Parts: sequence; C-alpha cells; structure tokens
Amino acid sequence: MSDAPSWTPGTAAPSSPSIDPSVAELASPDTAALMAELSARGLTLGVAESLTGGLLTAELVRPPGASAVVNGGIVAYQTELKRDLLGVDGELLEREGPVHAEVARQMADRVRRAVAIDGRPADLGIATTGVAGPDPQGDAEVGTVFIGVAVGDTVEAIRLELDGGRDRIRARTVSEAIAALATRL
Repeated sequence: MSDAPSWTPGTAAPSSPSIDPSVAELASPDTAALMAELSARGLTLGVAESLTGGLLTAELVRPPGASAVVNGGIVAYQTELKRDLLGVDGELLEREGPVHAEVARQMADRVRRAVAIDGRPADLGIATTGVAGPDPQGDAEVGTVFIGVAVGDTVEAIRLELDGGRDRIRARTVSEAIAALATRL
C-alpha cells in the first residue's frame, strides 16, 4: 500500500486550494461567442501572456472547437522570455521594464509569428502584461495592466487600472482581453 493520500474523482485534491467563487464568476460569458465568430471568419489566434500566466489561453480553449482558432500560447513570465521567445525589443525592456504599452503591443504582434503553423502566422494576436501584486514592479503600481491586441496591421495597447487582490486582477484581465479582442473584429 502507498502512503499517498487517497483521492476520489470528482472531489478536490486533498491539498488543492478552493476556487474563490467571486473570482470564478469573472470568467467572460463572451468567450464562446468570440471563438464562434473567429471560427466562422476562418481566423487564427496567437496568445502571449505574462501577468495572466496561461489563464487567458485556458479561457480561450474552453469552448469546443477552439482548436480551429487558437494556434497556441506562450507564457513569457520572465522579462528575458519576452525578448527571446517573442522578440520584444531588449532595449525597450531595459529602459521601460515589462509593464509598458509598447511591450504589450510588441507581444501581441510578434506572438502571431511565434505560433505560426507551417510558416503561416496567426491572423490575430493578444497579449497581457502587468502587475497583479502584492507588490508594485518598478514604477508600475499593483493593478496596472496592458492588453495588446493585433488585428491585421493595427496593433494597439489598452491600459487598465484594476483593483482587488492578485486573483481578481488576473481574472479581470482575462475578461477585459476577451472583450477587447471582440470589439476590434
């Protein structure tokens, strides 16, 4: 017999933290509609995440059929990975740090090529960078978030000032990113 704790499918793992319902309800109800629209248009998507650490990609692949739209996602949590995997300008990162509008724009634009399939870049790119806390990062206060959106030749950054704890900031960023992409189609 093993000394490992027993676990019953359908129940929380013994050491798993419970999900805060106030955060869970922040998941965007518009995700399925966005993914259906992208699929109907035959558009593909690349996702670059820092602050959200994979939460945005997880939300985007939640609806059935997401594999027709989402080419892939890159979690570039460390500044060096933004430079090395996504091609964000190293001098920009040194000068401004990772929480900056131009960093978000470059992440959104360049992830399209980073997740290319057979040499074809994704049609759209979306990116998140910011400070979820508990401490500020450089000059950026907790709750400072930039969402990058790349649609065709247009690449934008949206600045958000969010409040709440770390989980709430990250969940709200996911919802805001999905809304930002939907309104730019």
